[in-house]
Amino acid sequence: MTQRMFSSESVTAGHPDKVCDAVSDAIVDACLALDPNARVAVETCIKGMPDKSFIILAGEVSLEGETPDYASIARKAAADIGYISHDIGMDATDESLCDVLVYVTTQSTFINQGVDRDNIDSQGAGDQGLMFGYACDETEAYDDLKGRFFPLAAALSQRLSRRLKSVREDNILPWARPDGKTQVTVAYNEDGSIIGVDTVIIAIQHDKHLKDQFGGSIEAELAHIREAITQHVIETSIPQELLLPGYKLVVNGTGRFADPGGPYADAGLTGRKIIVDTYGGMGRHGGGAFSGKDPSKVDRSAAYAARWAAKHVVAAGLATKFEIQLAYVIGVAEPVSLMVESFGTGIVSDEILAKRVEKTFDFRPAAIARDLDLLRPIYKQTSSGGHFGRVPTDEGHFPWERIDSARIENLLQS
Repeated sequence: MTQRMFSSESVTAGHPDKVCDAVSDAIVDACLALDPNARVAVETCIKGMPDKSFIILAGEVSLEGETPDYASIARKAAADIGYISHDIGMDATDESLCDVLVYVTTQSTFINQGVDRDNIDSQGAGDQGLMFGYACDETEAYDDLKGRFFPLAAALSQRLSRRLKSVREDNILPWARPDGKTQVTVAYNEDGSIIGVDTVIIAIQHDKHLKDQFGGSIEAELAHIREAITQHVIETSIPQELLLPGYKLVVNGTGRFADPGGPYADAGLTGRKIIVDTYGGMGRHGGGAFSGKDPSKVDRSAAYAARWAAKHVVAAGLATKFEIQLAYVIGVAEPVSLMVESFGTGIVSDEILAKRVEKTFDFRPAAIARDLDLLRPIYKQTSSGGHFGRVPTDEGHFPWERIDSARIENLLQS
């Protein structure tokens, strides 16, 4: 049979763009901890220079209570990721080596008048825009991935990036640094059935002195990194039955990815990894980033709600692949449009599926926040490793990934 390939990438928590997402979401969490109705839209930019690094915060915040110390929050978020040494790319803890510049004002009154209203019926969307939610059954044949209802290449690339973080933090690979990227290519038969993983790509920043353990040999250093990544990252993250015989593996394709990396090697910006954050390109994207935004922003909350609904449709067995589009206008609660697409996999028509989704899920912004309990400081954990296809936690993270049996039953009613 003819084969086709699909690739998705992910990046680690120490990638400069993801550091910015973490800082912005740490600010969202701090504001929501003080005031669950806080309005937050904060962007972050970071850049390392030879003499010092810079973290720039810019945006709008409105809340009841004392203003958080944004600079301290930013420093701690970057330090928690591992940026505590200027030698590797940034030392966020040292004020002489890292400046934090804060440019944060209050939210526009023109936005407030459309968003800050008294009840679920009247609270409008914080902006116009369109959001997509997607789910499929590609992960469901594998025990380690079951329950995710997620595109396989995206699930595996995200799993690899999260594993790169854990092997560094757990000192399994003591030479590893926070910055890294992953990419997985999955091979499919012409009928859409999965053959397996064809290619894995890993880039991981490492200690510049690692080669000294091998007499200065860059080739021996790379061989060691490749062997360690294979054993401790790939073989623990990708189900063995998915790795095709002779699969292609590329580790640090330029030969070295040594200190300094991270913000020194590449500037970072909030919201620059929107495909990494969602479906790895398998599902569509409306263009709005998530991090740095409170749940009144439908870029974030409606994308979560659309994913939640799409996952329920596939989990209910009504389709094996399903996508929802929502669209909003600023100041209006109800979506101006709802579109569904089952790509020919639905057991009933898309028209019927759309009616069942509308009957089962309430897509008004305040209703989304209520049903998913979003007015809580749960967002920093979403800033790396993907917002979707994650395992919901007992602490309430990733509530849009939880399956509600009552909603499944409602969707199945004709």
